[in-house]
Amino acid sequence: MSIEKVREYLSQFQAENRIIEFPTSSATVELAAEAAHCEVGRIAKTLSFDIKGKTVLIVMAGDCKLDNSKYKTHFHTKAKMLTPEEVLERVGHAVGGVCPFDVPESVEIYLDESLKRFKSIYPACGSSNSAIEVTPQELEKYTKTAEWIDVCKQNK
Repeated sequence: MSIEKVREYLSQFQAENRIIEFPTSSATVELAAEAAHCEVGRIAKTLSFDIKGKTVLIVMAGDCKLDNSKYKTHFHTKAKMLTPEEVLERVGHAVGGVCPFDVPESVEIYLDESLKRFKSIYPACGSSNSAIEVTPQELEKYTKTAEWIDVCKQNK
């Protein structure tokens, strides 16, 4: 089970006991915000992309959308999201629980600047009913290889 792998992964940071398992689904931003009793922006959604054969994860605030122009400027290509089947195969987490924890080393992880507006945020933890409350700095530490970028626009 993916959440158990994430729990084991987070144990290296002594954060495994901070994982929250909700009694209801948190598979969408709206459901996660309801389950965590927080505003939608504080949900750290993880989107999965293929960039010239490489798997890329971008973690962004839940109230933001990808800005295609910024994305193309940063990555020099148009955004191509992975299918749910590709996400599971290449990232190891199913859609609804995708997170930047315990992913293959070949996966590149980017954190969007939109997350820095918040004192704490809630990324998923490998299942459709889990999350962990972390600061943006903790998220960066726990993802190890993450790089901060600016590829989003806030929803109006």
